[in-house]
Amino acid sequence: MLSNTARNGLRKATARSVTAHTVRYYKAPTTEMKFCYEDVHKLSAHYDTLKTTDKEMTTPDMTDAVILEMAKFSEDLLAPLNEVADAEGCTWINENELKTPAGFKEAYDQYVEAGWQGLSFPTEYGGQGLPLSLALMCAEMNATANFTWTMFPGLSKGCINTVLLHGTEELKDKYLPSLISGEWTGTMCLTEPHCGSDLAQVKTKAEPQGDGTFKLTGTKIFISCGNHDMTDNIVHCVLARLPGAPEGTRGISLFLVPKRSVDDEGNVGDLNGCNIGRIEDKMGCHGSPTCEINFDEAEGYLIGTENRGLNHMFTFINTSRMGTAMQGVSAAEQSFQMALEYAKDRLAMRSLTGVKNPELPADPIIVHPDVRKMLLTQKCISEGGRSMIYECMKVADELQDAERSGDTQGIKDIDDRMGFLTPILKGFLTEKGLEAANLGVQIWGGHGYIKQNKMEQVVRDVRIGTIWEGTTGIQALDLLGRKVLLQKLKPINHQCSVTYKSVYSIMTGPNGSAMLGRCMDVMTHTAEWQYLTYKIAMAASKDKDSVGAASVDYLMYSGYVSMAHHWLMMENTARSNLSKGEDCENVDFNTSKLQTSEFYFENMLPRTRSLSKTMMTPPKVMMQMKPENFSFA
Repeated sequence: MLSNTARNGLRKATARSVTAHTVRYYKAPTTEMKFCYEDVHKLSAHYDTLKTTDKEMTTPDMTDAVILEMAKFSEDLLAPLNEVADAEGCTWINENELKTPAGFKEAYDQYVEAGWQGLSFPTEYGGQGLPLSLALMCAEMNATANFTWTMFPGLSKGCINTVLLHGTEELKDKYLPSLISGEWTGTMCLTEPHCGSDLAQVKTKAEPQGDGTFKLTGTKIFISCGNHDMTDNIVHCVLARLPGAPEGTRGISLFLVPKRSVDDEGNVGDLNGCNIGRIEDKMGCHGSPTCEINFDEAEGYLIGTENRGLNHMFTFINTSRMGTAMQGVSAAEQSFQMALEYAKDRLAMRSLTGVKNPELPADPIIVHPDVRKMLLTQKCISEGGRSMIYECMKVADELQDAERSGDTQGIKDIDDRMGFLTPILKGFLTEKGLEAANLGVQIWGGHGYIKQNKMEQVVRDVRIGTIWEGTTGIQALDLLGRKVLLQKLKPINHQCSVTYKSVYSIMTGPNGSAMLGRCMDVMTHTAEWQYLTYKIAMAASKDKDSVGAASVDYLMYSGYVSMAHHWLMMENTARSNLSKGEDCENVDFNTSKLQTSEFYFENMLPRTRSLSKTMMTPPKVMMQMKPENFSFA
């Protein structure tokens, strides 16, 4: 139940939101989600292949029940708090106290009480041992309903994964049960005031105390959920340098630093020198505090191996990048839902092809082709992006299964595949989520620009998605430079072979003749993807700036081709469903899939034509101008 304070906040927010158009907060797209996870990605069959999963807990009925229960939680509890959080924000009281928006703590307490945080974590530490994919689908609904609230348990999951994979047995036993139950939360502490994303410049010091503990001193900035009133303790994963450590990223170690000390029995004690210097006044995401943390000889414990901290931290970073990719899909879904409802009701002008509603003074704007184009673009991004994430979450399940079973070679192979997919998802889907959010404001017109109507909040909240966990440019360099070129094109060749095999199975299947054109479109673009990669590799052998010049366009091209493959799979599935005739459960739904797929291939995939040109722009075109000649003010 919500407190009186939270209820009053909701009452005020509701009163403010009725001026132009009353819109429901959020409706979980469970029909769409089930089509994606069961019909397209065959999640039930996938679960049967996992060696370490309890098959009785992953039946279709169980999966559906989990999704429907989380849908209720997201719709009824989280969504109404989203606008309240944006208006109220977080309140910094002193260096150790910070208040979250009204209703956040009560919602979190219900989340913990229901056991949601431990859904996919090992049973030996209090989790339920279910596949990671189930937790990710739940997180999507949480994030769409209220992204800033979702950051609190979301960051904790990254902390849990990091300790689980790299921590000592002592650290696991001491910290994981309370993190997995949700009794405590976790953060990642990477960047500092002087270095931004260049972690080679990290200066925070860790002094060994001779008893297995370390004293950490330094300042970390941009720490999401770095302090709050939701839990009694917060576990920070902190990058720092040991005495005599090598310069650069090779001299960084990773430490676990609790906000409050924890004794051998797991009891929370005194404050531990993790002091808040300020919280940031941000463009969006007001519901989550972004903190500066000053570590003043805070006691910490080494996670993993000395000077391998950045390698270990990538466990946390990759968890967060997946969550950020989901932020893009969530923003597209949230904006689409509000824009669609508004477009059906808002009257403006008459249809160019004749009056559609003669009894009304004007037609609803959804009859206009330009509005339809914007809505279909949002729909393509939301549903196509969801399918892309579901593909990756199946790979994440396989990685989790390999880790639990101790399959060393399997871990490496699957981790390499995840490493290739992650920057595409994070970079492409956050950029497209931002595009979809902007289109939502455009559909609403002047009312979309007014704060009380909630559309502009989606833009402000998702805008950070293209920046944090590495900007789009950093994701692009990671994809093209580290994941493709440094691995001698092996990941891209593997991905293309997977796509060719998938498309071939559709071409030779029952829908092959009807989908031949689409299949050839994906085949052609996939071949061009490989060809362009080879061209960039050749250019880079002569001028390494070619990588930086091409990388963002290359990432976006990769995203559009990947999404095309997913729309091909969804269209094929919808055609198979429709072929059942009277036995097809939802003719309108499956027909809309075909029509949306046609829009993607005719209107969105052609964006690759310009990208294939611009990614080959010679570096000298952008590098030849002297810095002092950029402006003559």
